[in-house]
Amino acid sequence: MIVPVLLAGGSGTRLWPLSRELHPKQFLNLAGEQSLLEQTFLRLREIPQADTPLVVAREEHRFLVAEQARRAGCTPAILLEPAPRNTAPAIALAALQAARHRGGDALLLVLPSDHVILDVGAFARAVAAAVPAAADGKFATFGIVPKLPETGYGYIKAGGEIAPGVRALERFVEKPDRDTAERYLAEGGYYWNSGMFLFRADAYLAELERHAADIAAAARAAHAGLRADGDFLRVEAEAFRACRSDSIDYAVMEKTHDAVVVPMQAGWSDLGSWSAVAEIGACDAQGNVLQGDVLAEDIAGCFIRSDGRLVAALGLRDQVVVETRDAVLVADKSRVQDVRKIVQRLEAARRSEAREHRRVYRPWGSYEDLAVGPRFRVKHIVVKPGARLSLQMHHHRAEHWVVVSGTAKVTCGAREFMLSEDQSTYIPIGEKHRLENPGKLPLELIEVQTGSYVGEDDIVRFEDAYGRTSK
Repeated sequence: MIVPVLLAGGSGTRLWPLSRELHPKQFLNLAGEQSLLEQTFLRLREIPQADTPLVVAREEHRFLVAEQARRAGCTPAILLEPAPRNTAPAIALAALQAARHRGGDALLLVLPSDHVILDVGAFARAVAAAVPAAADGKFATFGIVPKLPETGYGYIKAGGEIAPGVRALERFVEKPDRDTAERYLAEGGYYWNSGMFLFRADAYLAELERHAADIAAAARAAHAGLRADGDFLRVEAEAFRACRSDSIDYAVMEKTHDAVVVPMQAGWSDLGSWSAVAEIGACDAQGNVLQGDVLAEDIAGCFIRSDGRLVAALGLRDQVVVETRDAVLVADKSRVQDVRKIVQRLEAARRSEAREHRRVYRPWGSYEDLAVGPRFRVKHIVVKPGARLSLQMHHHRAEHWVVVSGTAKVTCGAREFMLSEDQSTYIPIGEKHRLENPGKLPLELIEVQTGSYVGEDDIVRFEDAYGRTSK
C-alpha cells in the first residue's frame, strides 16, 4: 500500500507577484487549466497501489486545499501545520498518521504539490521501480536526469545499479556553480534532486529518531494531541511550534546509509523561478512566452504575463514582466532567483502585497477591493452557490450591498429577506447580519463600507459554517 503525502505548505516567493503568502504557487494555474496541486492529485490516478492521499498544509491554506481537492475529485485527509517547520517535521506528522491507520509498513510517497510532471506515465514507472527497495526499508529518492547545467538545483551523485531502475546513492551535492554543473553533466551519474521520496513510515520514524531525535520527539508530542476538526486534522499546536525547522535532506537523507536513487525522465520542473515557468510555455519565433493581454514589438527571449491590464513591451531582450492587479515585476532573466529579495523587503515594510492579492479567497467565495480610502472601502464580492458568510457584526462600519447578479438571502437583525439583481440593502453599524447564496449560480454584489475603520479585523463572528473564529 502506498500513502501519497502531498506537501502543500510552501510559499513560492520566487514567483511573486503571482505567488503570495496566502495564495502561493501550488494553488495557481501555471501549467494548464488546473492548479499545480490539482495536477498532483490527478497524477496519483496512475499509481495503482495509491491509497487516500494525506496532505500536509498550513492553517491559512486549509480551505484552498479542500476546494481544489474537491475539484480534482479527491477526498484526502488534510493535516494542518500550526506553523511552518520545513519538510522533516511535516513528513514526521504524516508518517505517524499513516502508521496509526495503515501500519508501519505503509509506503509514503512524498510529493511536493507545486511541481510539474509532463510525462505522468514515466513518473508512474519510476514509482513502481522504487517500490521493492522501499518495501525492503530503503529510502528511495527520485533523481531527475539533467538536460542542462542547472545551477538552481541540488544534485545527487549515483553509484552503480543495484536493481532494475534503482541505483546506489553516493552523496547529495549542494547547488553548484556553472563550471561545476557543466562538469557534472560531462561526467554523468549526477541527477537533479527532485525532493520526491518513497519509504516506509516506520523506517522514516526510526531514522529520524537516530539522526534528529528532537524533531521526532516534538512530532510525536504534537501528533499525540491530534483531533479532527470538520474536514481537517489538527495536532497539538504548542508542541509543534516548539519543533526546530529542518528539511528531510539535512535531517535524514544525507545521513542515512539506506538511501537509493531512482533516475526519472518525466518532463519534471519545480517551477522554482519565472525562467522555469517560461521553459514550459509556448514560445514564439523570437523565443518569447507571452501570456494574457500583451502587445509586443521587437522583443526577444522574454517572458511577459498579464493577469488583467494591457502590457505593451518594446525593444526588450531576456526580460521577465509579470503584471497583477496591484503589482508589476520587471526583472532580467539572469536575476529571477533573486525575486525573493523583493518579497523580503515588502515583508520588512509590512506591505500587503507580500501576503495577499487584491482578490482574496474565502471558503464561501472571494472578494476584491475596488477602491479604498479614508472612511470608505468598495468591494466586489462573489459567493459560491449554496455558500454563506458567517453571522457577524462590525463595531466601526456600516455596509451597503447592491446585487449585480444572482440571488441573495440577507439576514439583518431579526429580518430575513431576498434580494435580486439591481436590488440593494443597508447594514447599520453594530447590526448582526449574514449573506447567503441560495441559488445555483454565483452571487455577485458590490459592497460599499463606510465608517471610522474598514479593516478586515473588524469582524465579530457569532456563527460560522467553516469553524472560523477570526478573519
